[in-house]
Amino acid sequence: MGLDADCAGSVGEALALLKEKSYQLCLTDMRLPDGLGLDVVRHISEAGIDTPVAVITAYGSAENAVAALKAGAFDYLSKPVGLEQLRALVKSALRFTSIDADHTDVAAIDTSGMVMGNSPAMRQVAALIAKLAKSQAPIYISGESGSGKEIAARQIHAQGTRRTLPFVPVNCGAIPENLMESEFFGYRKGAFTGADSDREGFFQAAHGGTLFLDEVADLPLPMQVKLLRAIQEKKVRKVGSTAEEPVDVRIMCATHKNLHDCVEQGTFRQDLYYRLNVIELRMPPLRERREDIRELANAILTRLAGEAAPTLDATAWGTLHAYSFPGNVRELENILERAVALCASQQISAIDLCLGNETANIPLEAGEEGVTRNTETLEDFLDRIERNAIQAALEQTKGNRTAAARVLGISFRSLRYRLDRLNMEP
Repeated sequence: MGLDADCAGSVGEALALLKEKSYQLCLTDMRLPDGLGLDVVRHISEAGIDTPVAVITAYGSAENAVAALKAGAFDYLSKPVGLEQLRALVKSALRFTSIDADHTDVAAIDTSGMVMGNSPAMRQVAALIAKLAKSQAPIYISGESGSGKEIAARQIHAQGTRRTLPFVPVNCGAIPENLMESEFFGYRKGAFTGADSDREGFFQAAHGGTLFLDEVADLPLPMQVKLLRAIQEKKVRKVGSTAEEPVDVRIMCATHKNLHDCVEQGTFRQDLYYRLNVIELRMPPLRERREDIRELANAILTRLAGEAAPTLDATAWGTLHAYSFPGNVRELENILERAVALCASQQISAIDLCLGNETANIPLEAGEEGVTRNTETLEDFLDRIERNAIQAALEQTKGNRTAAARVLGISFRSLRYRLDRLNMEP
């Protein structure tokens, strides 16, 4: 590869070389005469030296690989070391050091649409993302549905050395079990009925970049075994092929389930769990970071309607701040998309949010900490919500009741009944 290399026969020699020179990569065996390669990893990490370290581990030793990554290693190689894997690792490390040398501004990376918030909880998440971006370690992103797990994975990818290479998201729960192997690893022509040409799988598509396995807990056990081997050996075999081919991907995974509980219940392999859960990133639910609601809502409205996006009035802001958001950020997006469709002006009110009596009429003035409720009955509140929704649909369809019923998702007969019950002019 045209690279100069210095050789050290022990931990002591390696540390002495590190004092004399700066290096773009340190490649160390695990067992050395006077210690372990992990000692070199820890020294570089604790001394704040900007040298990525890769560790060579024994064949099939998942425990050593995980220990190396947790200690701060950039990546690892399993024996016997394949030249293609080694070259891929070196290229990745050189990209890493060249990015640091150029002082690339992370803010300059295109992360449009990836607003995460600026609350204390999310500032901690952002700081951890910046650290994780410098590693190649597998990452397990935990959190409730809709809390932004894929956005966090995209942020890690966008700030790392693989930013110019593919980010391939895969919803593991959406793939039929009989198609999983061919979807993940690809297949050869003639491997099965209908395989009329060679096809790449998710691993090949993500080569050099990041493979994000969403809802990984939904993988069936037979596929978990194959995924474990692919991650450990960094090789995959296409369906219908006799040879394995090396792949260079960074694995990130996420699920709304508790993976540890899945292991205890026997639905998720323990060895795969420890391989994937090298570093865990927890995404807090929206109810734990209400300070982010305003920033997120404004960003969502801009994305939905651009510069012409409507604004929220004080009662609408109060309603959002008081709501529990069981669906997290994804639910906030759905609420605002519905409100934009229903609001009759350039200002969204609490009524347009259609969140029910739980948060009825809650004003939130500038700088106000608390909220107050009015004495409106549930029936009156629901009638008011229904009346406004019908009125907005009729205005949207210029008075066409058939079209308005379609917009509201009800039958024409149901709309006519509601107009009569609410004493609304047809």
